[in-house]
Amino acid sequence: MYQFFVEPSQIQDKKVIITGGDVNHIKNVLRLKPGEEIAVKNGVDGKEYRCGIEEFTQEQVICSLRFVREEGVELPSKIYLFQGIPKADKMELIVQKAVELGVFEIIPTAVKRCVVKLDEKKAQAKVNRWQGIAEAAAKQCKRGMIPVVREPMSMKQAVAYAQELDVKLIPYELAEDMAHTKRVIEEIQPGESVAVFIGPEGGFEESEVAEALAAGIEAITLGKRILRTETAGLAVLSWLMYHLE
Repeated sequence: MYQFFVEPSQIQDKKVIITGGDVNHIKNVLRLKPGEEIAVKNGVDGKEYRCGIEEFTQEQVICSLRFVREEGVELPSKIYLFQGIPKADKMELIVQKAVELGVFEIIPTAVKRCVVKLDEKKAQAKVNRWQGIAEAAAKQCKRGMIPVVREPMSMKQAVAYAQELDVKLIPYELAEDMAHTKRVIEEIQPGESVAVFIGPEGGFEESEVAEALAAGIEAITLGKRILRTETAGLAVLSWLMYHLE
């Protein structure tokens, strides 16, 4: 079943009004017809609104609300992925898969070993692209909300942004053994917010790790093998998903 996101104001009593780019997608790409059922979410309450298409206008798809599914599909904790900006199109893969694994926010982080340097204009274009990928992934895996891709931050800004979160983790090859990491992960409770810091190709510089540790971010290990930047964050998210659910 196809799923779409709307603003809460577009759900009105027994009617759901779909506008914007989804109108063309529903009419001319998917070629859905009146009477067919779709799922709609508002990204706020986690509910799934099952609707039947009633009619099309030039700028709207008007649907009738049939029933509401209350059960949530979101993780019981909000996971913030601070991702060192990688080369080429790796960030697109990271965004897509992180959304599938339940991430709440993705914060591109410009650290010293980042090869890619984004000026303000390029950064905005990239963020718009990544946000579009996040929205498409959220629809595909039937998330209850669309994770936000933030504007790129420096390491200092990212560390400051994470300070209000409950648990803060940074995978590091010189961290303590796996028993320590298991204990740290298993102590995370549902409802606690979690920050995960992932370096780019080449990882974090020692000074950046020191800055993170001084700010209370916990170093963990992901095992004896060195993972690529596009693998490391997804490994942590998978571990957290398994533990929390």
